[in-house]
Amino acid sequence: MSELHKFLFDGQPVRGAIVRLTDAWVEILQRRTANTATGPYPVPVRELLGEMVAAGVLMQSGIKFNGALVLQIFGDGPVKVAVAEVQSDLQLRATATLKGAVADDAALSHLVNVHGGGRCAITLDPKDRFPGQQPYQGVVPLVDAQGRKLDHLGDVLSHYMLQSEQLDATLVLAANDSVAAGLLVQRMPMKGEGNLAQSHAHSAEADQMGLNEDYNRIAHLAASLTRDELLTLDVDTILRRLFWEEKLLRFEPLQGEQGPRFACSCSRERVSRMLQSLGVAEAESVLAEQGQIEVGCEYCGQQYRFDPVDAAQIFASPAQQPPVPDSVH
Repeated sequence: MSELHKFLFDGQPVRGAIVRLTDAWVEILQRRTANTATGPYPVPVRELLGEMVAAGVLMQSGIKFNGALVLQIFGDGPVKVAVAEVQSDLQLRATATLKGAVADDAALSHLVNVHGGGRCAITLDPKDRFPGQQPYQGVVPLVDAQGRKLDHLGDVLSHYMLQSEQLDATLVLAANDSVAAGLLVQRMPMKGEGNLAQSHAHSAEADQMGLNEDYNRIAHLAASLTRDELLTLDVDTILRRLFWEEKLLRFEPLQGEQGPRFACSCSRERVSRMLQSLGVAEAESVLAEQGQIEVGCEYCGQQYRFDPVDAAQIFASPAQQPPVPDSVH
């Protein structure tokens, strides 16, 4: 089961979170693999998308926001765009659009930043917008402060958070075909009891980016976490191995209906309404040519198929619909 664990370092201006996506991540991959028009994502794209979804959950969990956090990576490589969307209740989905062949060992720069045009965009889209309100969006290039290409998504997002929030952050991300996981450690602009009380009292030390000794020590420990450890070890073991000398204040894990879970807004009913809007003539034309109507969700890859009988029911008037039995057998 997918899970999110949040924690604080007692007496230190540092917070953290670990996410492990299992069933939610596998659902994303299975829908894409089952799509006969596209087939599965190449391995590097699967790993990138998994890291993006894990990062999206970690970033969404650290803000008070009622809406969608949308993480996009796009540029001038064989991956036209990769998108991960995480709602405030931790429902998530992800997709990628390819425009060229992807090498088996392609790094991030080879996927979207071949000629330096790669960008990372994070959008906060409120669920209930005020009139005229626009989503907030921040965009950063896929390079470090010296202009060198970055090949790890964690480094890109750490750089983004440093620029957008003026707070140090360390992200360790990894994904394979069964798990997408991430560890986030972030400095907070307060210390001691202010962690829990959400005090706005600042200290000179806490506001000096890169100079807080407590954060630097904890970030160094976090960065030592390997890909294999992140993907194979349970959360308790990871925290014990990394921070055994630190006192952690841990929150109740978020799992099941309260935790990270896959959800897409597509459905057979929505596709049926779309076909109705196209009209009978268009539907009959497709049926005559292909024998069935096939529609794939551009976001999750789920395919919906309608044979001539299905199509006839879509366009039948209510009076022509077959009666619904009083009981189900």
